[in-house]
Formats: sequence, structure tokens, C-alpha cells
Amino acid sequence: MTNVNVVIIGGGAMGCSLLYHLAKAGWRDIVLVEKNDLTHGSTWHAAGLCTHFAHNATIQELRATSVRLYRDILPEETGESCGFHRSGAMRVTRNPDRMDEFRHVAGLSEFTGYPLEILTRERIAELHPLATLDGLLGGIYEPDDGHVDPSLATNAMAKMAQRHGAIIQRYNPVHAITRENGRWIVETKNGTLRAVHIVNAAGTWGFEVGQMMGVNVPSVPVLHQYLVTDTVPAIAARQKSGAPELPIIRDPEESWYCRQERDGFILGPYEKQAHVWSVDGVPPEFGAELMAPDLDRVEHIIEWAMARVPALATAGVKTVVNGPITFTPDANPLIGPAHGVPNAWLLTGSSMGVMEGGGAGKFLAHWMTYGAPPMDALAVDSRRFGPWADRTYRVEKAIECFGLQFGVHFPFEERPAGRNIRVSPLHDLMRARGAVMGFAHGAERPNWFSSAPHDETRDSFRRTNWFEAVAREVDGVQHRVALADLSVFSKFDVSGPDTLPFLDALGANTPPRAGRIGLTHALTPAGGVASEFTVTVFAPDRAYLNSAAAAEEMDLDLLHARSAGFNVALRNRTDEMAVIGLMGPHAPDVLRTQISAGSEAAFPWLSAREMDVAGVPARVLRVSYVGEHGYEFHVEHSYATKLFLALEEAGTSFGIGLYGAYAANSMRLEKSYRGWGMDLTTERSPLESGLGFLVKPEGRIFIGRDAMLNRSPNWDMVLLEVDTEDSVEPFYSHTVFCEGRPVGIVTSGAFGHRVRKSLALAFLREPDKREGLTVKLLGRERPARILSTPPYDPQNLKLKA
Repeated sequence: MTNVNVVIIGGGAMGCSLLYHLAKAGWRDIVLVEKNDLTHGSTWHAAGLCTHFAHNATIQELRATSVRLYRDILPEETGESCGFHRSGAMRVTRNPDRMDEFRHVAGLSEFTGYPLEILTRERIAELHPLATLDGLLGGIYEPDDGHVDPSLATNAMAKMAQRHGAIIQRYNPVHAITRENGRWIVETKNGTLRAVHIVNAAGTWGFEVGQMMGVNVPSVPVLHQYLVTDTVPAIAARQKSGAPELPIIRDPEESWYCRQERDGFILGPYEKQAHVWSVDGVPPEFGAELMAPDLDRVEHIIEWAMARVPALATAGVKTVVNGPITFTPDANPLIGPAHGVPNAWLLTGSSMGVMEGGGAGKFLAHWMTYGAPPMDALAVDSRRFGPWADRTYRVEKAIECFGLQFGVHFPFEERPAGRNIRVSPLHDLMRARGAVMGFAHGAERPNWFSSAPHDETRDSFRRTNWFEAVAREVDGVQHRVALADLSVFSKFDVSGPDTLPFLDALGANTPPRAGRIGLTHALTPAGGVASEFTVTVFAPDRAYLNSAAAAEEMDLDLLHARSAGFNVALRNRTDEMAVIGLMGPHAPDVLRTQISAGSEAAFPWLSAREMDVAGVPARVLRVSYVGEHGYEFHVEHSYATKLFLALEEAGTSFGIGLYGAYAANSMRLEKSYRGWGMDLTTERSPLESGLGFLVKPEGRIFIGRDAMLNRSPNWDMVLLEVDTEDSVEPFYSHTVFCEGRPVGIVTSGAFGHRVRKSLALAFLREPDKREGLTVKLLGRERPARILSTPPYDPQNLKLKA
């Protein structure tokens, strides 16, 4: 048995990138094992496209890092080219919604430093003279995009990793993985490795390797075809004349990409109905093989592409590549710690393994080295899916994602596949009352309530059909009283003699006293916000924590890790308890009718009780995320329906209504309340996020304390009032400008119906720039002003009433 520090399983672009970046970071005793030869999964048959286009800053950085690595860094280090062609790329469209999407991505890219150009029809013709313009509205151009030779890039990373002392074991398949005495035992064909860390970078085999590790890896191999043409006369003529390489062109509506390959083309169609392959296990003997061509499946897409680029029709087909690539349920890679398993990591599931691989390996290497990701990881964190992401879910979502590979990514999109997996006991009641449901970490929740039967959200980058409905819900909360199903919260019980010391060490705030509610932020070692917990202390040895729905697995890992050394027990109550919100000025009137006389007396804001409500044992929290007098009732699932109906009946005389997540988002922004995963991320500390009043470091020790206090104050979160028009409201990832320069980024936004203002929370990276700000919304700069206090009830008089 050989003792090593890290075992990486998988020798594709992702695994070799991690090996390279760990070795460069000074890690020693790192071994990569590959069952065949390097690139023999999906890497070798990839088309090698590289882009900067992304809807998320972290995904964009993964892709941009890959480009720099393949284009500049590796050639300089090795003295050899990786075959990178800086051809540029464009996306064209005839869809007005797509043009809004392009403007939004271009706006984000101005902040991230990878500017993209919005194209007119005339500019499309100038950049790609072989494309027709029929029906096009415009497009977007990515000047630094290109394509790379996947094998050259992967082998260059492997070569440099070995120079730094890393070991690569080819043709050495893994037979079994176990855990013994705090170490990973990896049994391979050529011997057994005993490792501190294990990394699943197995790509096509990621699901199977995950099973060996005891980890659910929700990825599915999907067959993707592309064809390579013979010589195209028009391209040969361009080459003879010295014309530059044509930019890659994509038509998202028709679902294809086309790039120049020497004197011909590569054409890649994405059919709407994906063909999944080997869902329950890829054959162990499968390696660098391909499937038989099946062009009948994509013939109609090929015809569309030929109509857009007629030169495609002038050449025969030389080669058809039909091989598996992996898709996760949201088409983003799985990067980061594996849930519930110590020192186990995932770096797999990318359908864009070459495009993202160089950056993904660097991202995970940083995480493993410093204990926190270099950027917000929520879009890629491997724990964003829970055990509910079963076989049916991952297959349905993989098919959907493949078919929507070029789908418009609307700001509030709710895709239909894989729904109704986790439902609260109030789900049917909500649907019967007109709830239009959304999806949060596998769970259904009401987004908004419609008066029209079977109404659904109409997606748009502008105001859409739920705007007026949300206004009505907010009005009900503000002037009367309203109920909400808030059951998607993550919920954890903490008990034991060390409950208070554990809570004191958990985050930046001290725990509340018994019977009270507080808010604490657990930090990363670098001082960023890892988690946000609402902390309710019922007794010195018993507390209750709530956090965001999407944080369930991440928070459970964090709580278990940080409870080491404390005499406490943790219990995940997320699937056992429902939460009912009762909010509005008449909330105490409704509650009074359902409890014994006098029970509501001396129940101040931010206090909690365990009491019977309508004959139901409940944890009652006097807390409100919407800025009105309100309560949350946390009850066992079996009691939820009875309590909801009792509260609803009692509220009839007060005009009781309902509200959903969209109304809550509007109201919390009017109070300048931050949201985890949007405004609060690992990238920024609580101090930078404007939460200094919740930071109490004096005389206390907690993870990230010193790093937070020693950070340079380069960022400042502010609440902006934005002048909007044309039914465009801020949502996220809009760039903030001052004097023509990008100085910040919007993290969340909405229209505040109570104050009649368009509001946005934003980080400024130049905090001294306070005047003359604008926010670019869909290509147009709109004046914005910093609000020094929340525009709604800044003194919290309604909350404290």
C-alpha cells in the first residue's frame, strides 16, 4: 500500500487541470489514476470550443481562465502550442427575448472585464461574410473566444504537473474505494493507494466512481454529434487570399454551432430530445470509442444551419463524431466538497469539460488549499443537489438541459422537468388557492398567486404577468394580513450541554439569550460569508437553526465540521417540519383568536415560544423578513394543514390573503435585507456586506475572524434606487457605472410596491464613488442613487409594534 496526499481519479481536461494546479501550488504526493490513457473519456472527441459567454460571473471566470491557460500560460511554460485559435465567436438571433439576454450578459461582462459586443445585422455581415442575415435582429460577439486542441491542452497540463512532481498512472483502473482510519483506500489494478484526499474527476464515469465513494453524483452521459466537412471552396478561397479565420457562429434558436476547421467546417447540432446513454453504468471497457453516426436525428438542424451558412452545403461530410458528454441537472459542473464525506471532492459533470476544465481545476485547487473557493461557488458547488436528485430526476433534467443547451436563460425561469419531488404538506392547499409554484433545492414553493385557473409565469427580462399579482399580495401584507408557506427553509436542531458555546463559536455574532432570536454568519477561513443562520435559543441546551433552502447540504456539512469538540447533537429537521408565515398589521389579531387568553402578551419582536396554536404544538417565532408585524409557525408536518386552515378561517374577517416568494423578495429589498446566495456569498465579509451591527468579535474566537477584520475595505454594499422605464426592473448581475467606468455589480433587485421605487442591492468596489451612479439595464444606463436608510419603515416601528 502506497501512502499519498491526494488521489485524482480521471485523466481528462478537468483531472489534469487539478493535478497541474495543485502541483504548482506546492502540493506533494499527488497521484492521478486513469483507467485508459489521458483524454480517453469525452475530452478526446470534444470540439474544443472556448468561450467567455456566461450568465454567471463564476462560470465566466472558469471559462476565461481556461482561455488564458491554453492560449498563453501553457505555451509559455512548455514552449509548445496547445492549438488555440483566437477566432472570436458570435451568437445570432431573431428572438427579441434573446437580444435582451445578450444585452444582460454583455452588461455583466463589462464588470468582469471580458467585454462583449452587441451586434447589428451590418456588423454580423462584416464579421462573418458567409452568413446570411434573413430574419436576424442582431447578435453578440465574443472577440477573445476561440477553440483549442483538447489533447494538446490536456497533455500540456499533465506534462507540467509531472515537472512539479505529480505522478500519473495510466491504464490503472480503480476497482474499489473504501474509508479506513480517516484515510481513503483506493484499490487499483496496479496496487492500493492510501490517501488523505480523494477527487472524483471521472467525467463520463463520475456517477460510478461516486457510488464507490458513497456519494450521489447526479450526472448522466448524453450522446452529442458533430460533423466535420471536407474542403469548403469559399473557405479555401479565403485562406488563399489571406483572410482571417471565420468566427465561430451559433444560432441558439436553431440550436447549432459552426466553426471553421482548417479549410472546412465543424457543425454541432443539439436536438431537443436528448439521447441518454448508459445511465446506470458506463461499460468498464469503454474508452476512446464512438457511437455509430445517427444524422437522421439532426437532419432538420443541419438544414437550418445550411440556410444560415450556405457554404456548408458545398462540401461533403468527412467525419461524424457521436460520443457521450455528461450533463448535470442544471448543466453546470460539480465542483467542491462531496456532501457528508470528509476530504472527498468532486470535479466532474461538465458538459463543457475542455471549455471549463482549465479554470475548474484552478478553482478547486484553491478551495482545497485555502479551505474556501476563490469566488462564489453556489452555481457549481457539488452540494447544490441533495439525495432527492435521484435517477428519474437526473435523467429528466439531463434531457431537458441538453434540449435547452441554447435556451434563453430568463432571470426567474422555472423549468418544468423534475418537479414535485419535495412538496410541503400545504402544497395542495397552495395550488388550490392559485399558487404558481417555483422550485428551491428540490422543493416546491409558491412564487406568486394567480386568480386565473392554471396560470403560469410568462418568462421575460422585463415586467411580466406576475407583476400586478405581486402588487396585490404586498398590499395585503401591508394593510391587512397574509399567510405564506415558508416550508422550504433548511431547519436544524442543536441540543446538548455545549449548545451555547458551540453557537458562540459558529459565527460572527454572539448567540441570543433563551427565548430570543438572532442572526449569525458563519465565515470561511478567508472571512467571507459561508452561511447565514437564524438562531433561536429555547434553553441553554437547546436551539433551533434556520437557513436558506439551497444551503441544506452545505450547512449540514458546516455544522458537523464545526461541532467537533463540542458536546452537542445535530438533527436535520428540514423534511420533518413545515413553516407557516403570518404577516401584516392584523397578524396579532389572528393569532389571539387561536391561543389561550393572555398567551400573546409580552411577545416582543425577535422572541420565540413553544406553545399551542389552534390546538397544535408549534414553535412560534416573532420574526419577519417582509418588514411587517409577523410570526412564523414551525410545526411537524402532520399538524401543518390543521394550523393553516385554522389561521385562514380566523383571518377571514380581517381580509386575510396569501403571498409568495416574489412578494417577499420585493418587501425584503424595501427593508434592505440581504439574501444568502445572492447578496451574501463567500466573496465578501459581513462587514463589506453592510452587516457590521451583527459582527461582535471582541473576546471571541471563530473561524474567519481575523481574516475578516484584516481585509482591506475595498467593497461596500449599498441599496440603490434606480430610475427605470420600459417595464425593465433590476434583478441581478447588472453593472454599476460612475463616470463611464464599471464600479460595482447588482446582486439582487425588484420593484418595491410599498414605496413605489425600483430597488437594487449592489456591491461597489470603489466605495468612494457615491454620486453620479448609473445601472446598466439591458444595454441602457439608468440613473441610480444610494439610499442611506431603508425606504420602508426605517425605524422598524411596524416590526416592533
